[in-house]
Amino acid sequence: MTKVSLEGLIAGVRAGAVVSFPTDTVPALAALPAQAALIFAAKKRSQDKPLILMGASAEDLWPYVLGSEQEYKIWQQVVTQYWPGALTLVLPASDRIPPAMNPTDPTTIGIRVPNSAIAQTILAQTGPLATTSANFSGQPPLQTMAEIDAQFPEVLTLEPTAINSFGDNTEISLPSTVAKWTGINWQILRQGGVNLDLQAGS
Repeated sequence: MTKVSLEGLIAGVRAGAVVSFPTDTVPALAALPAQAALIFAAKKRSQDKPLILMGASAEDLWPYVLGSEQEYKIWQQVVTQYWPGALTLVLPASDRIPPAMNPTDPTTIGIRVPNSAIAQTILAQTGPLATTSANFSGQPPLQTMAEIDAQFPEVLTLEPTAINSFGDNTEISLPSTVAKWTGINWQILRQGGVNLDLQAGS
């Protein structure tokens, strides 16, 4: 059980540790993108299930994706409407994405900005992080820091006082909606907390 302050968690992730923090959906396991393999190992996750790159803002995430000027305009329209929020966009990956984030298809990456003050505070100081839900692969996402402590004793989690100081009560138990850009329109890979208007930009 490794509970730390907000500063301790940020320092830990910068040093290469796996950490967990609340988001606007289920709590996240997170690490630097270059340390993505640690998350796969901790979760016992198969390599064909990619991680999500979570950032504090869309501007922080755009360098990690690659598209035409027209595509960026379409993506920006969707992001303006739904971010921060429970929508993950799967877009063509730039060469800044370590292959370990998506070992079986390093050409794409899922990106998201959470609607959570505590998550945004952490991400603003660490830069975008490789994230996924906190659970062993195939099991339901864990909902509390106590459950995460018990299942992942080596993962850094926040002290209750650090979480309470933000007053984030927007957490929902649904994971994010995942929408993949096909080159011409959006394909819903997972329906979650957001209903995407598929007419947007199609």
